[in-house]
Amino acid sequence: MSNVNFFDEKSEQSKVKTLIVSKYFVAWAKVIIATAKRNKHIPKIAYIDLFAGPGRYNDGTKSTPVMILERALYDTDLKNSLVSVFNDANKEYANSLREAVDEIEGINQLKYSPIIKNEEITEGIVKEFEEISLIPTLLFVDPWGYKGLSLKLISSVLKDWGCDSIFFFNYTRINMGLSNDLVETHINALFGEVRADLIRQRICELKPEQREIYILEQLTLALMEMGGTYTLPFVFKNEGGRRTSHHLIFTSKNFKGYEIMKEIMARESSLSEQGVASFGYNPADINTPLLFELSRPLDDLGDLLLKEFKGKVLTMNEIYLAHNVGKPYIARNYKTALRKLESENKIITNPPPKERKRIKGEVTFGPDVQVFFS
Repeated sequence: MSNVNFFDEKSEQSKVKTLIVSKYFVAWAKVIIATAKRNKHIPKIAYIDLFAGPGRYNDGTKSTPVMILERALYDTDLKNSLVSVFNDANKEYANSLREAVDEIEGINQLKYSPIIKNEEITEGIVKEFEEISLIPTLLFVDPWGYKGLSLKLISSVLKDWGCDSIFFFNYTRINMGLSNDLVETHINALFGEVRADLIRQRICELKPEQREIYILEQLTLALMEMGGTYTLPFVFKNEGGRRTSHHLIFTSKNFKGYEIMKEIMARESSLSEQGVASFGYNPADINTPLLFELSRPLDDLGDLLLKEFKGKVLTMNEIYLAHNVGKPYIARNYKTALRKLESENKIITNPPPKERKRIKGEVTFGPDVQVFFS
């Protein structure tokens, strides 16, 4: 598939991607605006999409920029705070987006009119971001391949308060590009030259499934080194469900953003085993329901907690904060696992179950409940 017919119709994967980005944008914006108000600042936030594409797919489906702007119009704070910048190097796409934006009902209600550009993403854009102090910004980078996507670009935005990034990691093309001298510069920009050379040497020894995990791990490490302490990948499989097509990568300096995105990605996952999300969209998941329960991820969580916190006393919230980063579990998974350990008498809690509330017959497990690990 070329980028010419990429926009013919919106695949299920693209719909999920748009949902994740737009849901996070709204949740992120609410947190940033509320924080600004508490500090008596005038709220002003930015959404920047450097590879925005056309306003609609050829089948009429709305693109991500249009979805973002429409969501903003539902909220008074967003209408008065949002500065939106959309860019695409393809002039036809930029014009299409401009037309679609102009057609949005009530678009003039936005305090700041959307800015639509038609530029190549070069080092000049990175230097511009590096040299200014950005208002809280959500950067979305969704290139067709990898040209224009770099660690420096992500870092140039992430450096400032309230700034997060979501980008499209085209695993198929990057995997091929690692052994292609013609695109060496672009691959080096994405991983860093030293790490890119290390990856090239290492992947020759790895099986395909190991190769993917290794490449993704190296990308995550690179992001963490430049400030993206909290990074989450969401994997998309091809139509057959056997091979990875791409990942959506979220990175932030702030745990709250990580927590919000983790909940969103969990809800949009196509598979959940014992209530633990797969953090991926696989079209084949619904065809193999028998395989779902062969893995017991929630049982694993209970065992992990018993081992890691042996001899300690912590609240439920302290356990969650100390353990969840880099793992597929969200807050409700911890409550479920701890409730199960409690029923099996493997932990002691304060207050005990009989003194806590019940909701629909189930004992609650609030954030302040103390857990005694023997």
